[in-house]
Amino acid sequence: MTADDLLAPLDLAFWNIESPEHPMHLGALGVFSAPSPTAGAHAADLLAARAAAVPGLRMRIRDVWRPFDAALPFDPRRPFDLRRSLAFGGAVREPDPGFDPLHHVCLHAPAADFQTEAGRLMERPLERGRPPWEAHVLPGEDGLSFAVLFKFHHALADGLRALTLAAAVLDPMDLPTPRPRPAQPARGLVPDVRRLPGLLRGAVSDVGRALDIGASLAVSTLGVRSTPALAAEPTGTRRTGGVVLDLDDVHRIRKVVGGTVNDVLIAVVAGALRRWLDERGDGSEGVRPRALIPVSQRRPRTAHPQGNRLSGYLIRLPVDDPDPLARLAHVRTAMDANKDAGPARGAGAVALLADHVPALGHRLGGPLVSQAARLWFDILVTSVPLPGVGLKLGGHPVTEVFPYAPLARGQSLAVAVSTFRGRVHYGLVADAEAVPDLDRFAHALTAEVETLITACGS
Repeated sequence: MTADDLLAPLDLAFWNIESPEHPMHLGALGVFSAPSPTAGAHAADLLAARAAAVPGLRMRIRDVWRPFDAALPFDPRRPFDLRRSLAFGGAVREPDPGFDPLHHVCLHAPAADFQTEAGRLMERPLERGRPPWEAHVLPGEDGLSFAVLFKFHHALADGLRALTLAAAVLDPMDLPTPRPRPAQPARGLVPDVRRLPGLLRGAVSDVGRALDIGASLAVSTLGVRSTPALAAEPTGTRRTGGVVLDLDDVHRIRKVVGGTVNDVLIAVVAGALRRWLDERGDGSEGVRPRALIPVSQRRPRTAHPQGNRLSGYLIRLPVDDPDPLARLAHVRTAMDANKDAGPARGAGAVALLADHVPALGHRLGGPLVSQAARLWFDILVTSVPLPGVGLKLGGHPVTEVFPYAPLARGQSLAVAVSTFRGRVHYGLVADAEAVPDLDRFAHALTAEVETLITACGS
């Protein structure tokens, strides 16, 4: 076991907050055009054969129940990092000696509705004794298409890492070559005393950042009006949905009002929530749910992409504002303020506190952290980047890609969004019992784009 094998604190947190009712896997549903009734079966064979050659897909997660392994070097740059000094209660990634890709790739019977089948499959937790991922191939009843649902445990991968793993089993495509990290000089077990002042300043800075995040989180929960439609007791059921929009429409809105594409996509969610709540009779007056917007901390073109590198922004969605342009302006202002502060500040950066918790603390405190999610945010709105090049499997092109985010305990809806080849794909995950009308929310997303276009005079 080496230091690189240990799960990072945030990965360990995701591993330990999972429960049967709230599995912590993310997913993506890719729909492929394939005018052949045997294309799905061929795709499943390809996925299994290619998975056997991808090292990242052979890695299982094993709990560690022993004290610190002396083979792990002390890192003088972070002397207060308890993960390096106490592995007891943590977990490691290691190759699965019994890895069989057929345990992970499953060919299903023809499906009439890919989203219905995806929701059913997203309910099932991944088997923790094996590498925590699955690929489900769903032939279409029309004989003209098939879909593949990829599932990756969040302890194994964040969105970017999941994309890398999925791309490894699709047809080869031209992607940038990762740039190797510079070699680090060997370090002894005792830090250089000349570096102690700098180390102490770094430790004080870490503590200050933790206190700042904690204070911001406390303030964010004050005066909060609950949003019953976005809260749910755990049922373990899942429903998924997908919406496809024209990216040109989003750019038309952005060019009129300014801001970023992401600002517009978040504002679309706010407007859709307003429409959805009013239509189902819950009402939107005074409702400003807290949306967590994850922010990747991953360095571009890194050679070691495993694990999660995430922070986040926290904003209030102006669901109660009847003016669509005012809603967009509010989102833009809130996002600009978060960017000015940086992803290491504010209540949205609470994920960074995981670095300050020892491994055993994550294991013992996992259930409490899971319960606290509803106090932190009301809805997740995350963006998952996709390559601009075409994706294929067995020569069959991807026509749609719907990302799915995990559903936190106590919450009933999560939204993920990707742009792919001139279109925007919203992937929706909901508690099936709390949100039986997910289709209504999906339609509200489309209607909100039309509302914004009209308001912009475009």
